[in-house]
Amino acid sequence: MRIAWRKLGLLIASMAVSAPGVAAPLLDYVGQCVPFARAASGIEIYGDAWSWWDQAQGRYERGHWPEVGAVIVFRRTGRLPLGHVAVISRIVESRVVMLTHANWSRQNGERGHAEQDVTLYDVSPNNDWTDVKVWYRDSDGLGTTVYPVSGFVYAPGPPTRGLTGRHPDDVAALIDAYVPDAGRRAH
Repeated sequence: MRIAWRKLGLLIASMAVSAPGVAAPLLDYVGQCVPFARAASGIEIYGDAWSWWDQAQGRYERGHWPEVGAVIVFRRTGRLPLGHVAVISRIVESRVVMLTHANWSRQNGERGHAEQDVTLYDVSPNNDWTDVKVWYRDSDGLGTTVYPVSGFVYAPGPPTRGLTGRHPDDVAALIDAYVPDAGRRAH
């Protein structure tokens, strides 16, 4: 545990001194989604991811529309018993955004790694971001799982450097969202 906190401290320190557009320190993170979202957004909330929505009330602005730098709060479900938090890195269009987060897809067989500019698609019937699909590396696409969302907690300052890449693939994000199975490998 002590090593994990030390790594988080180093991550925060390296993010503070990184040059604009340099994502390496942010993307070198390995760990849980909550410390990553806290460091990447500047939102000082602790505890399980699902609890961020209620904890933010009266402390941070909250809403139901994505903004770059905001933290999206996933509700807890059977698949996400602790919920999940991620930081919006790019707005592509009204129902498609990109997020940067940690501990979602497996990389080299392990969870915990940070991922940048991952497709997030609003599939809610009222276009209100209450239900989303998230790109998942193992399936090379959005998959079929719909995740319920509490909303967005808005960061108190400007977006952290390195949230989005230099050349994010907006077209691929749109294809992920609107062309089912387009990116999936043939099995």
